[in-house]
Amino acid sequence: MRPTSLLVLALPALAVAQRAPAPARTADLVVVNANIYTVDDGRPRAAAMAVRDGRIAFVGSERGARAFVGPRTRVVDAAGRTIIPGMTDAHAHFLGLGAALRIVDLTGTSSYEEVIARVVARAREAPAGTWIQGRGWDQNDWGSDTRFPTHDALSRAVPDHPVILTRVDGHAVLANARAMRLAGVTAATRDPEGGRIERDAGGAPTGVFVDNAKDLVGHAVPAPSAAEVRTRALAAIDEMHRWGLTGVHDAGATRRTIELYEQLAREGKLELRTYVMIADDSASLAYYFARGPRVGVHGGRLWVRCVKLYADGALGSRGAALLAPYSDDPGNRGLLVSRPEHLEAVAERALRRGFQVATHAIGDRGNRVALDAYEQALKAVPVPDHRFRVEHAQVISPEDIPRFARLDVIPSMQAVHQTSDMYWAGTRLREEREKGAYAWRSLLATGVVIPNGSDFPVEAVNPLLSFHSALTRQDAKNWPPGGWHPEQRMTREEALRSMTIWPAYAAFQEKELGSLAAGKYADFVVLDRDIMTVAPEEILATHVVSTWVGGKPVYEAR
Repeated sequence: MRPTSLLVLALPALAVAQRAPAPARTADLVVVNANIYTVDDGRPRAAAMAVRDGRIAFVGSERGARAFVGPRTRVVDAAGRTIIPGMTDAHAHFLGLGAALRIVDLTGTSSYEEVIARVVARAREAPAGTWIQGRGWDQNDWGSDTRFPTHDALSRAVPDHPVILTRVDGHAVLANARAMRLAGVTAATRDPEGGRIERDAGGAPTGVFVDNAKDLVGHAVPAPSAAEVRTRALAAIDEMHRWGLTGVHDAGATRRTIELYEQLAREGKLELRTYVMIADDSASLAYYFARGPRVGVHGGRLWVRCVKLYADGALGSRGAALLAPYSDDPGNRGLLVSRPEHLEAVAERALRRGFQVATHAIGDRGNRVALDAYEQALKAVPVPDHRFRVEHAQVISPEDIPRFARLDVIPSMQAVHQTSDMYWAGTRLREEREKGAYAWRSLLATGVVIPNGSDFPVEAVNPLLSFHSALTRQDAKNWPPGGWHPEQRMTREEALRSMTIWPAYAAFQEKELGSLAAGKYADFVVLDRDIMTVAPEEILATHVVSTWVGGKPVYEAR
């Protein structure tokens, strides 16, 4: 999807003789002739706004905004275009996106043969013996047989390069024979706790490693250089801006990664409101628990006040922990990748040190384990405004849905996961369990908010995909008619809030971000059509005209 040409025009400052505002009231930027959805209950709609020192000074009428025009004010005519608050992806993988932009892209492959062909093409260009990495395969898209592939065909096609290919959800990898040899993996290698090696009838690894077993091969992959990681980060920022994102909740970053963000922020190159969840490794946790939360440092570019934990795996790789076996894999109830007592212990430590906790939980058993751990931690350390989160919350037992509101836990969900998974989710769960799957309306009815995201690079970066999914429960081709379990849809207003003010609330940022109101950061997006009124099937034809962070353009379509 290519954005349309830029339609926002800078106009010369109006004559000072026509305005005589006090100099203290002049703005750096005034936007007029706009269709603004503020997501501010005090003024839901507006025609203009003024920005000073990176923050909004005024939102309202064009007459009111023009009072802020001075000799150095940039005046922008929005040409009637729609403006919304800058969108925030409430669950994504910042550096994962940067890496995905530079490795073999396997998203959208419709067969194992196509996956192999893309790897072979990269192998022709790669120096002999170097590792080839890719991401995005999904065996559920390859036809009626949804079993995992085996390495044999890949190993025959690419025998001289070690190859490791990450599944679309990041919860499984496929390795070829050379990669497994270099990693020292054999039939004698045991499954780690919280992980599974797929094996043939004789016990030999077939090439697929699920959840905690991924590291058995991953440890052998050379770490990228600091320069490469920096390049990936900058590429990811540019890509997010292109789709109208001004903020991201980075779901699991090590100390090394966070220090890179700090460096970029000091250099003025982190033009993104970055809310970091610290990865669950003992060294990173010890360092940041001793240091304490970092809140809106570097001009509101960086927050470090959350810990990312994992309860289970993913539904697509049958690693999500279920209360009853998978309908299409009897005997398999998924994987708990962390011990429940570990979740509880880290949650208690976080509460004592002023940190939030966000736990990945997809299956109904995974969600129950996470909620149980939170409940026990909150009994031990009863912090009123903790805003603990469950990331994904995809399949929830009906009896656990009210517990989110009761415990003040935020279900951080990705609407686009529903429309990616709906083709095969029923075969994993069957009809009864589907009632608690991607159950946005059931959760909203209890009084919670649902921050929305994409989990990129698991899904595409474009946040309007999640907006469309939340509203329609249909895929990009508007299938199925009426939507999958349409009773769980969001309204347009809820869908917009789920990408703006609700992520801000989920990150303790609602006084700074998430709506266009005086005093908040001037982060906004100009769109070429009105997503709040166009027909649902036209939403995904919308293009970002420009993206602004702190009142400055960081992306302009050409």
